[in-house]
Amino acid sequence: MDLKLYDTLTREKRVFRPLDPANVRMYVCGPTVYDFAHIGNARPVIVFDVLFRLLRHLYGADHVTYVRNITDVDDKINARAAQEYPTLPLNEAIRKVTEATDRQFHDDVAALGCLPPTFEPRATEHIAEMRTLIEKLIASGNAYVAEDNVLFSVPSDPDYGQLSKRPLDEMIAGARVEVAPYKRDPRDFVLWKPSKPGEPAWPSPAGIKAPGRPGWHIECSAMSWKYLGEMFDIHGGGIDLMFPHHEDEIAQSRCAFHTPVMANYWMHNGFLQVEGEKMSKSLGNFVTIHELLKDWPGEVIRFQMMMTHYRQPIDWTIQQTEAAAVALDSFRHVTTSVDLNDGRVSLVALSGLEDDLNTPQAISELHKLANEARGGDYQAACDLKLTCAFLGLDLNVRLQDLLKRQRGGVDEIKIEAMISARNTARKTRDFKESDRIRDELAKMGVVLKDTKDGTTWEIAR
Repeated sequence: MDLKLYDTLTREKRVFRPLDPANVRMYVCGPTVYDFAHIGNARPVIVFDVLFRLLRHLYGADHVTYVRNITDVDDKINARAAQEYPTLPLNEAIRKVTEATDRQFHDDVAALGCLPPTFEPRATEHIAEMRTLIEKLIASGNAYVAEDNVLFSVPSDPDYGQLSKRPLDEMIAGARVEVAPYKRDPRDFVLWKPSKPGEPAWPSPAGIKAPGRPGWHIECSAMSWKYLGEMFDIHGGGIDLMFPHHEDEIAQSRCAFHTPVMANYWMHNGFLQVEGEKMSKSLGNFVTIHELLKDWPGEVIRFQMMMTHYRQPIDWTIQQTEAAAVALDSFRHVTTSVDLNDGRVSLVALSGLEDDLNTPQAISELHKLANEARGGDYQAACDLKLTCAFLGLDLNVRLQDLLKRQRGGVDEIKIEAMISARNTARKTRDFKESDRIRDELAKMGVVLKDTKDGTTWEIAR
């Protein structure tokens, strides 16, 4: 089966054809290290880690290059540093903030079972590449200098807007982060700007005497070029980055290198909300990965994220977290005595992933294998454990005691055993016994849901 990916640029699912099968290249926008990463930030990290694993499986681990950047120069970082360390020089305060948040980000994503990317460039280490790109854009007439700023001229790129497909008035509104009289067009965006006293600063391009710093968008264009070349296969990130960030990246890179595309496939994961509401600090539902990991192992968070297709919006609820934990613990229970070396990655799960990363389909197959393993199928148990490992899920983590605490002392193992006995009774058409077990579970507050892939349960609320 061919790998198919939904391309945001063309708005269609396309068969994946790498530019060079011996070097499949993917770039994903990483964190801006000014605060601890929240669970919305965790989604693209997990989504593209699954894709990274799949590409390594299909093309070989040595033939896939995955780049995820670190943005460590940004207005948000400057503001946070000044707020947290008001008595320190700004550059020293910035270093303290970025070091702490960078370290926490890496600890968090490691706990989520994510593989490290091939390269993880930091913006501040690639100023030279940014200056080179800016000089190219000025030379080609796609950028201009105004009051010590360098701006990209949006009207100079007739293809601008093809990714987001926004009407002109929306693009103008979205681009007006900073209204400036020196802009030739309101959509023009900053490639380089002068630094204020005390801010990070580097020698400016284009003969500008005042020291300055790069704009956000040029950073990713420069770093993807450095590690992946003028054109590469996949560019990913959250849907919130599609405009203006990814739109601007395309314009910069294509105009600098005169290429037909920047990336052949553009992939975006959907939004995340918490308990039915948009996540925000004002609503008190702003949840960081670090906080969540205090209550739940990373495997549970990862599995919960995979329960929803990456392009769909996701509603993060404690009920879903508990369901993810129950499923993983049930998988662990039926795989404790199997040898991982006897397993095979499920072809059904793989076919789901090859259909635009359909993780819900892959998870459905995991439940099917678990049901077969409960019935005594040793091979199914082996395949379940290896397929979970392939997906970055460690089944050696015991969740029974945690689930008891979270759910008021409910005995998960007893419930799973009773459900297994009920399933056996149903298979042998002993409906009297299956009804008796169902009624006993109901008295315990357990609600069953029978599907074609097996039986799931939850505690009645």
